[in-house]
Amino acid sequence: MICRFIAEHRDQFGVVPICRVLTEHGCTIAPRTFYAWLARPLSKRALWDATITAVLASYYVERDEHGRRKPESLYGSLKMWAHLQRQGIEVARCTVERLMRVNEWRGTTRTKRVRTTVPEPSAPRPPDLVDRNFRVDRPDALYVADFTYVRMVPCFAYTAFVIDAFAGTIVGWEVSTSKETAFVERAVNHACMLRSMQGNPLRERTIHHSDAGSQYTALRFGETLFLQGLRPSIGSVGDAYDNALAETTIGLYKAECIADDSPFRKGPLRTIGDVEEATSAWVHWYNTGRLMHRLGRIPPAEYEAKYYAEHRADQPVAHK
Repeated sequence: MICRFIAEHRDQFGVVPICRVLTEHGCTIAPRTFYAWLARPLSKRALWDATITAVLASYYVERDEHGRRKPESLYGSLKMWAHLQRQGIEVARCTVERLMRVNEWRGTTRTKRVRTTVPEPSAPRPPDLVDRNFRVDRPDALYVADFTYVRMVPCFAYTAFVIDAFAGTIVGWEVSTSKETAFVERAVNHACMLRSMQGNPLRERTIHHSDAGSQYTALRFGETLFLQGLRPSIGSVGDAYDNALAETTIGLYKAECIADDSPFRKGPLRTIGDVEEATSAWVHWYNTGRLMHRLGRIPPAEYEAKYYAEHRADQPVAHK
């Protein structure tokens, strides 16, 4: 520890003066002792720490030409450890935690969400088919939907999501400067088109669950669900827990994609195109790269692929 102290301050005060002052205060050390310490080879642990620190710095420090870090810079120590394991780097979890703590590197945190949907008390509501149970045993059993605002320069945009509850996959999204009903309809149509293109068209058994916002209780939106073969469901209580999965996903979107230091932004969000570009990049990473604790720290797309590999042999899954 004394030699490390001398190394940190020798450029300012010099080795000999530091050793003289330390010796005068009862901490005897000769300059040759410091130079011997400086010349000794690093221990295996020190070399390994230096290697892992360099790897971590490539995520938390290094930036591309747009000033953006890698998406994995959003991870805390646990997910970063899991990510390194998937990259073939056999490092202990405690080592990652320690080095991140020493270098003050930490993942992103979510902020409290501001609600954007406004309930329409007089609109007829479909029943609540979910009752806060968002666990399902197959893809396309349950979709949850919601939207949020995005602050641009100098106005606002809105982003709507449709999320498959099975693995949390974002199957549909849409960005708009208006939060009229057509905006959330396009997100639903996007989801249905994606599943059809993937070879798994919906079989008229998928539940579409949302809160009681006026966009989701509108007659026109109900017609869209009917035409797409989706069963409508609206939360019955009217608080965040009624649509907790969508709330969680939107919280991640705001913290990981829209925040000022997001690795998916190239600068200020001035146009719809800027928001769409950032959202598209984030959704792709979220579905194919982001590790999810509840899925065993694998991405949603990988979790779905495992399901299909276990439940079919070159044939589309029949949605029961």
